[in-house]
Parts: sequence; C-alpha cells; structure tokens
Amino acid sequence: MTGGSGYWRSRGRAPLSLALALALPATPALAQRGPISLPATTLDVAIGQLARETGADIVSIDPSLRSIRTPAIRGARDLEAALRQLLKNTGYRARRLAGGGYRIERGALPPARAVPPARPPAAPLPPPPAPDPDIVVTASKQRITLLRYPGSLTQVADPSALPGAAAGTLSDAAHQVPILQSTQLGAGRNKVFIRGIADSSFNGSTQAPTSVYLDDVQLNYSGPEPGLRLYDMASVEVLEGPQGTLYGSGAIGGVIRLTSNAVNLRDIATAATAGITATGGAEPGYDLAGMLNLPLRQDKAGVRLVAYHIRDGGYLRDQDRKVRDVNRANTSGARVALRVAPGEGWQVEASGAGQWIDAADGQYAERIEGTLARRTLLAQPFDNRLLFGRLVVSKDWDSGLRFVSASGIAGFDTREIFDATARSARGAVLSPRTIYRANHDKQLIGQEARLSRSLPNGNSWVAGFTVVSDRDVLTRSVAQAGRDVSIVGVTNVTNAFSGFGEATFVLTPRLSVTAGGRYSSARTDGDPSAQARPSNFVKGRLTQRFDPTVAASWQLATDLALFARFQTGYRTGGLAVAPGIGRVADYKSDAITVVEAGLRKLRRGATGLAASGSVSAASWENVQADLITRLGQPYTANIGNAKIVTLEGNLDWVPVRGLRAQASFLFTDNHVEGPIADLSKRNNRRLPETPPFAAHAGLSYAWEASRVRPRIGLSADYTGRSVLGTGDFLDVSQGRYWTADAFAALRIGKAELSVTLNNLTDRRANQFAFGNPFSLNLRDQLTPLRPRNLRIGITTGW
Repeated sequence: MTGGSGYWRSRGRAPLSLALALALPATPALAQRGPISLPATTLDVAIGQLARETGADIVSIDPSLRSIRTPAIRGARDLEAALRQLLKNTGYRARRLAGGGYRIERGALPPARAVPPARPPAAPLPPPPAPDPDIVVTASKQRITLLRYPGSLTQVADPSALPGAAAGTLSDAAHQVPILQSTQLGAGRNKVFIRGIADSSFNGSTQAPTSVYLDDVQLNYSGPEPGLRLYDMASVEVLEGPQGTLYGSGAIGGVIRLTSNAVNLRDIATAATAGITATGGAEPGYDLAGMLNLPLRQDKAGVRLVAYHIRDGGYLRDQDRKVRDVNRANTSGARVALRVAPGEGWQVEASGAGQWIDAADGQYAERIEGTLARRTLLAQPFDNRLLFGRLVVSKDWDSGLRFVSASGIAGFDTREIFDATARSARGAVLSPRTIYRANHDKQLIGQEARLSRSLPNGNSWVAGFTVVSDRDVLTRSVAQAGRDVSIVGVTNVTNAFSGFGEATFVLTPRLSVTAGGRYSSARTDGDPSAQARPSNFVKGRLTQRFDPTVAASWQLATDLALFARFQTGYRTGGLAVAPGIGRVADYKSDAITVVEAGLRKLRRGATGLAASGSVSAASWENVQADLITRLGQPYTANIGNAKIVTLEGNLDWVPVRGLRAQASFLFTDNHVEGPIADLSKRNNRRLPETPPFAAHAGLSYAWEASRVRPRIGLSADYTGRSVLGTGDFLDVSQGRYWTADAFAALRIGKAELSVTLNNLTDRRANQFAFGNPFSLNLRDQLTPLRPRNLRIGITTGW
C-alpha cells in the first residue's frame, strides 16, 4: 500500500503497489522545449497536468496542495518556468532531486508588503486543515483520493523497490500478492481471482469473475485473463469486491485496471531491457523489450511504440516420447499508441496491441513419474492470439468537469490439443492414440461515455452509459486412427446496455458518503455450433437488474480513515456444453452481495508506516462453474450458493531512508451448498483455488546517496492448501508451500544491472493439480514450480 506522498508521473497519477516487475523505465524527464500552458485550477491538479504534459516526475509530501488556487499559465518557456509561475506567492518551492524530477515543499513565505506604522501587521492566517492525501484512485472514474476511497484497493507503487526482471502477467503477480489467486495452465490460459471469489479451475463459457481493463477499455469477457505482458505500464489498480455499479456484469470478484505509460508530446525517449535466465537442470530462457517515444508535433501529437519477445525455457520431460524441456513457450508482442492534444482541454488517444503465445506442450507432471516428468503419446501445444484496439476522446474543463468516450475491440483466439488416450493408474495405454482439439474464438466490442466532476471540497460524481457486445465460439473435435470427428460446441452472443451513476458527498470535513447504482439489460443468445439445435435448447435469455452501491469514509486523522461498503454484482447466463457427448444445456445468471469494513493508514513523508486492513462477507447465489466430467468432457452448471468471509492486511514500513519492509496476508473461509456439494463429504464443499491462508513478506535496501545506487532485497511467500473445485471428485489437493526469492541491482548512470534468484530453496511444490482433462480422474497431476532459476539483466533508457 502506498504512503501519503503525492507522486505525479506522466498522466499525473500515483504509481501503484502490486508485486509486479515493470521492466521498462518511465520516460526520463528531459529539458523542455516549447511553450507550456495550463488552465486556472488547484495546485495539486495543475502539478498533475504539468507532469502529464512534460513527462517529469514531481513529488510532494505536503497534503495541503488541494486548498491552493493557481492562475492560468500561458506560454511558459520550459518546465522550470512553469513551476516558478505556479508556485509564486504560494509559500512552496520546487527542489530538484539528484536522480531527476522535483519535490514540492514548503519554502520561505513571500515578504509582506509595508503597512502604515499606525496599524500593526495582521497576524498570519493559520494554515488550512490538511485535506486528503494527493494519491488518486483513477479506477473509481472520479477524482477520489486514496485515503477517502471507501473500499479495499491494492495499488502498485514505487517500481524502484522491485528487481529488474522480465515483465510478467497478472497470473504471475498472484505468487506475491495474497489477495490474488490464479490457475496455472500457462500464460493466456490462466484465470485470476480476487479475494476468494473463484468459480472454477477450468476454462469454459462462463463470464469471468474478474474484469481486466487496459486504459479504460475491457480486455476480457469470458474464460481466462489474456496474459498480457506488463511492459511499459504506469500503474495497476486492483479494486476488490464486486464493482457492478461502475463496471457492470462480470466484475463480481473485482476489477484489475492496467494503465500504460502516456505518450510524451515533448521529448524523444527510448528504453530497452534484456535478460538471460538459467534454470537448474533445464534449458535457458531470455527476454528482450524496447520502447520508443516520438513527438510528431511539439505539444500537439506523439506516438509511443513497445515491442517484446520472451522465451520461457522448458523444465519438464516426457518419458514416453523420450524428450526433455517439453514445456517451453514463446511470447511476442507489440503496442502502439498515438496521442493528439488539439488544445482547449481536448485529448484524443488511439492505441493497438497484439500478442502471440506459442507453448510447445502442457506444463503439468504426474506424481507416478516424479515431480518433473510425465507420460504422453503426443505433444499438447497451445497457441494464443490477442488483438486489441482502443480510441479514447476526453476533455477537461477548468471547473473540474471531465468528459470521456472510450471505444474498444478485443479479439482473443486460442487453439489447444490434449492427449485423450485412455491410460491405467500405472500409465499403461488402454486405447488407440486419441487427439482432442478445442478452439475458442472470442470478440468483445465495448463503448462507454461518461461525464464526471470533482470539486476541491471533495464532492464528486460520475454518470454515463455502456454498450457491450461479446461473441464466444467454442468448437471441438476428436481424432483417432486417422478419423477426425467434430463434436458439439456452442456459440454465445451477448448484447448488453447499461446506465450508471455514482456520487461522493462530503457531509463533514471528516465524513463522506458514496452512493450510486447501475441499471443493466443483457440478452444472451446461444446456438450449438456443430449440429442441429437439440430439443432442450433455450434461446434468448434476458437479464435485467439494478446494482446499487452504498459506502462511507470517516477520516480519523490526517493519515487515517475508516471505510465501509455495500456492493452487488452479477454475471450473465448462456448456453454451454453439457455432460455427455453431443449435448448442450442452459445455465442461469448468478449474483453476489458483499459487505466490508476496513481501516487505511497512509505514510506521511519519505519514512514511516503505511497499513490497511479489512474484513468482508459475501453471499454468492446460483454460482456458475465450468466443470469436467470423470471422462474428461467439459460442462457448465449452476452449482448452488456460497458464503465467503475474508480478512486481509497490508503493512509497508520505511523506518529510515532506503530500508523498506513489507508484509501482506489473506485469511478466508468459504462454504458451498448445492447439488454437488450436498452429496459430498462436509470437508469437500469448498470453492476452488482459494487457500485459507496466504502471506507475503519482503525486505529491501537501497543506497540512495551512492553514485551507483545499489539495491538488494529478499522476499518470502506462503500459499495454503486449496482444491480444484467443489465436491468429492474435484477435492484434489494443491498448494501448501512456501518460496523465497532474492535480488540485487546496481544503477550506473541511466543503466541498471540486475541479478534475480527465484525459488531460492529449489522447492518442488504443486501449484495446480490439473493439466489434462482426460487423465484428471487418476488424480495424479501436478504443476510444479519452476526449479531454482537465475536471471541476469540490464535495463537502460534515454
């Protein structure tokens, strides 16, 4: 959790804190060229706009900036001239930092003008009461400060505290973030869950319980998270609990919002990273990435390009095929963003992204063969393609009014093969070689328009509408002895419209309340995609509902606040494969209600303690789940109702400059009641992928005063026992392990050399007890941790 310091970079947003290594550095702040103009506003907003326009890093440890009005700035010749005009007669000054950027701090007050001797000088006015810290929760779609945000939130902040590494995916982050859980089929195949709201270990037709957004546009609808590599990201925000009011259907577990670094309209900038990874007893891997920022017209238009390629070396062997390192994978991707600032507060941003994942084989082993080996008659490759486009038009007025129109399209195509050959528990082949193929093609189109306003006194509101169209196509086939037979798949088309509004009212200087709601109307039509419609097919499911939000924040001190929240959410229903060959069935929508209360403390200044904690209770009705039969066939069903209780906490302590200690944990308990659970043992009535306890601890030190600025760090993580799913058949144990990682880095000029050691003790634990649906009934599968591995890398930027 971030501290109480205001930090502006690029878009003027606070960098967030989630344990992800962002490998490309932010654009360095260089000497500015051309005139700078800013509207009249408050000092905190003006500094954020200045940072966004110039790409400079600007820090403040004083929370009073929001109370100071600034005049309009016209034609400032460079960054320093603009800062002088902004801070004139405010009692503040800008101090240049040794590593680049500026710190806004109190300076000498301007001298008072002479007055007649007969009248004594007026006593200076007392400083205004300290308002909220300047860290802003952008995912709230309003300008709500972190201290006053009435809900649980995990933020990414201070990438300098993290080691240099190849940028991972969201599912990689779950390893060091207790509130996140993830399956481990492989990048592009993993489902990510937030705070125990987990429906299934398997990928199918149900809408994802966690919504992922990239720069205001939704990336996923059903199935796994896309596995996008997080290069050149400015921030990641994780909103915990259902977000039905602001984000609509699907966000029943929460929302993960990715914000990429903005295009710098003033300066040419480049960055690059490269690394080599050696894994004990396995083949090596490598990673390459680069960024180029080009102004096309000074202060008016620019473009930013990012490209990367990663080879994850394999570490599993196949005994039947006599091959090693079968699970190697390659990921290639690129992003391009164009930004145009025509003036008068208008901004136009267009961006596109493409990513291709090519995994040579599955990443599971079988206990009977050891923790790093298995037996199959054929390779089981996986291919994934993600294509994404986005257009955002926005305008800011001096009054605090903001308009945003965000349009996006995402295509997500997967191809996977499984060895469906029947085997005995001892690995003996019982049938001819059988190949099962599954193709999943998805297309998501979304449009949102909203109007919001944030006032200096803390009041804010947002209102808008959203239109979403999603097409999900599953096709399947089985091949045996040269015969390829298509079996039934399904196509779901969902069209949804919703209108929403939310407002925050400051009732007293310490108490604020938030209230809002969203009305949604969603229609899902489905068809079998490989045969005529069966008699039990239901077409045209319509879901209409209202999702309210009620929340409050009570500020106990300048850096301490209590919060409480009531929120609901839902997922649409649809058509899915049913148990048995050649059958489909209808599944209903589900809904969740969550209440939570928590405490948040922010750090004041460069040292001190930041902490947060919350307790929540969820009631989940008619839970949708993608499941697997004992014969390996997928199906989808409503499995019943679930109750979930969680307790979470975060500590971030900087006792002295350079030394940082972090700790976080999650306790959770859940219970399922329904057709499958009621026929199972009492201990087997749990939701999947959710350990009762998970924890993370880290310690790092940076020598800030040194010219070469070395850094070192050590972290440890524990993941408790979880299961594949509800019921006796899926009560397969996984988790219950701890790991340790270490890093060292040395910055020399603009380059940083780093050494990262993962799985320090070379643990052979089981992350995930699934890899092939057709041998799941043997209950022998495991997904081992990558053996001890060492990465040596270099990152640089100009």
